[in-house]
Order: sequence, then structure tokens, then C-alpha cells
Amino acid sequence: MSFNDKVVIVTGSGRGIGHSIALTYATAGARVILAEKDPEAGKDAEEMIKSAGGMVKYVKTDISDPEDIINMIGETVRLFGTIDILINNAGISKWVSPYDLTVEDWDAVLNTNLRGTFLCSRGVAGVMKENGGGFIVNIASTRAFMSEPASEAYAASKGGIVSLTHALAASFAGDHIRVNCISPGWIETGDYGKLRDQDHKQHLSGRVGKPEDIARACLYLTSPGNEFVTGANLVIDGGMTRKMIYEP
Repeated sequence: MSFNDKVVIVTGSGRGIGHSIALTYATAGARVILAEKDPEAGKDAEEMIKSAGGMVKYVKTDISDPEDIINMIGETVRLFGTIDILINNAGISKWVSPYDLTVEDWDAVLNTNLRGTFLCSRGVAGVMKENGGGFIVNIASTRAFMSEPASEAYAASKGGIVSLTHALAASFAGDHIRVNCISPGWIETGDYGKLRDQDHKQHLSGRVGKPEDIARACLYLTSPGNEFVTGANLVIDGGMTRKMIYEP
């Protein structure tokens, strides 16, 4: 797929899934904004993608800060004149028992993952509607539908993102802005070679996911000609949430 000269913002793009998404768009010809709060990670990603021939610019952005979001969007328009695609990937987690989870930690997770996704989407949509439309993809999680203990704040934020996606799809429809969601399952961003055989066997696909699996899905959801896809939640988990597992 070619994304020549398309302007793409990827939040949380300094490492992991976000980095892979940014690199994939840059390789496909897009002009990419790395909206990342960690300066070291953001600058390293910028240097790496530039060395691969991509057109990319790092903009320090903490999406829990509304002023940072406004600044990032303004800088994108100043540099490239428009915004065609937004990938809301940035997120944090707090794995704490609900008995011990503080209000401050709850707010930090929700303000970053959910409120940040909303504010980025609203701000970017204001630019997109003046330029004929665009695409927004929100990165949620299969943890919106299944859980482990001590994941309340993260699960609530990701469930909220799934619901926010179809609400925004409805609100932005008249402006030709398509909004979709991806719910990744187990995507290994560390040392893939250290995974065990039983880790892979938990998946109908026979393997644990990789960041590029999510990046390719972003290309699909934002490809010209796919305007009929909106308000959808694409679960990409190698079939893990559809595999029945019985303890021996």
C-alpha cells in the first residue's frame, strides 16, 4: 500500500507497537509525526526511521496534558499543512490490586489512555474536516473484554476506547472521517526468542503476535478505498480469545 505524502500522527511511537506503526507508514511514503512523551525514545525513533529513508519528525507530547496535544497538532499543521491519519496508540498501565489502587493512579491511566484518545481525536478531526476528511485508528486491547486480576484501570480505559470509537465514528461521519479501533491480544515487544512453546500454543495462529501485525492492520484501516469500514473494532489476537483452554 502506498501512502505517499500522507500526513500521519502516531502517539506513543517511541517504542513497541507505536514505533512499528510509525516505521511502517514512513516506509510506505507517509510523512510521520512521532508524538512521544519520552524525549530519548522519541529522538532515537526519529533517527532510526530517518536512517531508513523515512520522512519523520519527533514532537514531544504527553497526551495526558491537553496543552501538549494542542501544541502537537499545531506543530503538525505548521510542518506539513494538514493531517490525514491519526493513530491513537499511547497508553500506560498500573497493575495494582483494586484495594490499593489510588485515585491518582486511576486518573493517570484514564486521563492518558481514554481522555487523551478523545482529545487527540477531537483536535485532529477539526483539521481533517477542513481538508475533506481522514482516518482515525484507536488502539484498545482484548483486555477490554477479558481480564487478569489487578487490571481495573487499564481494562476500564480500553473498554472506554472501544465505545468511544463507535461514538466518534457516528459524530464524525458527516465530515468524512472514519474512526476504527484495533484490539491487540498478546503482542510481544521484548525478546521474541525468549517466548516458550506453550506461549505460542495459546493461539490458534500458532504464534504470539508481533508489533508489525498491528501496523499492517493500521494500513488496512486507513487505506484509500476502505471508507466503508468505520465504527469497527478489529480484534487481532491470533485467535487467543476464541481458543477454549481446559486445565489438565
